[in-house]
Amino acid sequence: MDSSIRRIRKTGKYSLSVTLPMNFVKELKWRLKQKVVVSLRGSSIVIKDWKAKKTRNK
Repeated sequence: MDSSIRRIRKTGKYSLSVTLPMNFVKELKWRLKQKVVVSLRGSSIVIKDWKAKKTRNK
């Protein structure tokens, strides 16, 4: 994947956002309103697809 320079923007009183390039989203096959997991690893932010935990029936 290519890198892209983005600005951090204020979106609310306590929230900030960074937009993702559309070609990144298309390559990852993500959809609008899809849930993702955002985690911090050292000085990097990692964004991964969210997977629901499967529940066992008793």
